[in-house]
Amino acid sequence: MDDNLIIAGKKYSSRLLVGTGKYKDFNETRAAVEASGAEIITIAIRRSNIGQNPGEPSLLEILPPSKYTLLPNTAGCYSAEDAVRTLRLARELLDGHSLVKLEVLGDPQSLYPNVIETIAAAKTLVADGFQVMVYTSDDPIVAKQLEDIGCVAIMPLASLIGSGMGILNPWNLQLIMERVQVPVIVDAGVGTASDAAIAMELGCDGVLMNTAIAGAQLPVLMASAMRQAVEAGRSAYKAGRMPKKLYSASPSSPTAGIIASTRG
Repeated sequence: MDDNLIIAGKKYSSRLLVGTGKYKDFNETRAAVEASGAEIITIAIRRSNIGQNPGEPSLLEILPPSKYTLLPNTAGCYSAEDAVRTLRLARELLDGHSLVKLEVLGDPQSLYPNVIETIAAAKTLVADGFQVMVYTSDDPIVAKQLEDIGCVAIMPLASLIGSGMGILNPWNLQLIMERVQVPVIVDAGVGTASDAAIAMELGCDGVLMNTAIAGAQLPVLMASAMRQAVEAGRSAYKAGRMPKKLYSASPSSPTAGIIASTRG
C-alpha cells in the first residue's frame, strides 16, 4: 500500500530521519545511515564540512545529494539572525537547496528551543523562499503559529536534545497533531527503539534522531533497530489497537460451544 511520508510535495518511503553527527568517523556514519534506511539526513552546517572548508574531507563524499535528501540545520544557533545567516550559507553551498531544518536554541545547558526567536526566523526564511521544517517545543499553540507562517513540517521535541528520556508528554503531541495539517515529526529525546515505536503509534508522521543511534554501543545495529521500530509503530497505528479495558478481562479464544463443567 502507498503510505509515503510527504514533505513539501516530495514523497519518501522511510519515516525515519537521521542526523550525521557524533559518529567516530565517516565510515561509521555511512554504515549507520544505510542501516537506518533513512532518505532524509540532517547536516549541522556549523559542525560539518559540505564544501565550506576545501582542505577537509566533505560529508557529501560519503552521503551524496544524488542518493539522499539533505536537510541543513542550524544546530548551535541562539538567535534568529544567526539561524537565517547559516541557512543562507547552506543554500549557497548546495546550489540553491531550499529544504532546511530550523532550530534556534534558548540556552547551551538544556538546548530547549527559543520559540520567540524560532518564530522570527521562520517568518524571514519562508518569505525568502525556504521550505522550513522547524524544531520547536511541544506547545500546540506555537505549533499552529509555525504552520500558519508557512513551515512545511512541525518538529516538536519528545524530551531534551540528547537526553534519551523518550516521550515525556504524549498528550501535547496529540494536541499538535489535531491542530496542524503539515507533517508532525518527533525531534529530540528518543533513546531507544521503543521510544520511536511509541511516537509512531501515537500517529506522528515520522521521527528524527541522531544521538540515539550515534551514542549507542553499536550504532549500526541500533540504526537497524530504529528502522524496524518506526515501521512497526506505523503499522500498529494504521492497524488500530484494541481498546484498553480497566478491570475487565476478555478471553483470547472464542467461548461459544465450550462444554459446561459437571463439577457440583
